[in-house]
Parts: sequence; C-alpha cells; structure tokens
Amino acid sequence: MTQATAASYSPTISAEELKVSPLAAEQLAGLMSNPDVEAAGIRVFVSGGGCSGMTYGMTYAESISERDKVLEGEGFKIIADPVALNYLKGCDIDFSQDGLNASFVFNNVFQSVGGSGTCGACGATGGGCA
Repeated sequence: MTQATAASYSPTISAEELKVSPLAAEQLAGLMSNPDVEAAGIRVFVSGGGCSGMTYGMTYAESISERDKVLEGEGFKIIADPVALNYLKGCDIDFSQDGLNASFVFNNVFQSVGGSGTCGACGATGGGCA
C-alpha cells in the first residue's frame, strides 16, 4: 500500500457508503443485546445468486479484520469487507415486518453502477437483485 493510499483509508463506513434506517438500527441493537450472542458485530456480505447475480445478507461476525470497515450505531456495529462495501455503496438497510414475516431489506443496492435499486425482471428491491 502506498503512503497516499494508506493516508486516505478510513476504517469507518461513511453515510455515503451505507445507511441504516432507525427501525433497522433498533433491530440490529436488539440482536446484539442478546446475552447468548458473542460477536464483534454484524457482518454484511454479498454472494453470487439471485435474479441479477448477487445476494445480500448478514451474519454475526466473530472478529473485525484490519481490512474491514465498520459502521457504529447505538448498540451495534455493522462490519463489511472492501469487496462487499463496493457492491453496497449507496445502499440503505431497512427493516420490514408484515405479519409474521420480518426481514432486513437492502434498498438501492446497485445505484453505484447505474442501477435503479430494483430488479427489472422480478420487481423486487434489495435482497437478490444487483
């Protein structure tokens, strides 16, 4: 890593990179407050799959690596590696509950590459569409 690159690197996720709605923040804090959970935070990841090739998800993170970036909220930390964060740039994480169905929703997941944040084939938002 060059000196200029090292100086410009920030381990903090900015609001331009990723946003969390108040409802999602409340749910994330609730997950982290569970006494049975021993985690450094909640890792946001991107994997292949879905109608346009990418799927977005979350899991508990055992640790934070030196390459990870972190978004700290009240009672929670979201952790993302540089590759995932590149795909998530401009994403808004929200929480949706419809009866017994509750889930985190990734809105605007591919605006950084010119997408609309929705899947043209299925009309879904977030999750499996990028």
